Amino acid sequence: MHFWVATVQKIVSEIIPPDLVFSRETRDALIECCVEFIGLISTQSNDIAEGEAKKTIASEHVIKALQELGFADYIEPIREVIQEHKETQKQGRERKVGKFEASGMTEEELLRKQEELFGLARSKLNQEGGANT
Repeated sequence: MHFWVATVQKIVSEIIPPDLVFSRETRDALIECCVEFIGLISTQSNDIAEGEAKKTIASEHVIKALQELGFADYIEPIREVIQEHKETQKQGRERKVGKFEASGMTEEELLRKQEELFGLARSKLNQEGGANT
């Protein structure tokens, strides 16, 4: 759990406004509460996933865990974050497709170019290998 503490400590440091001053004891208590909350939600989410014979905890499992544990007020903000994440992931995939399209080359031309570059690399490797023997 030490990893969680360091991660939560970093997050807390980033989100708390600099004008808020906490005693070391208060800061440690806040971090410990956050770690406990994460552990509680993670355990409940895992139990739900296992109950559905899933090996990976999905966002739906976390939402269901929040509901079951009485944290329904957090569900809507979590759904918003999930939606933002999905949009970010979608934009990332679109950019990758954009690189291919931006090359101005067909797939066949790109494959020929790749084979040409592999051939040049092989030749260079063979020449260097011959010089070292």
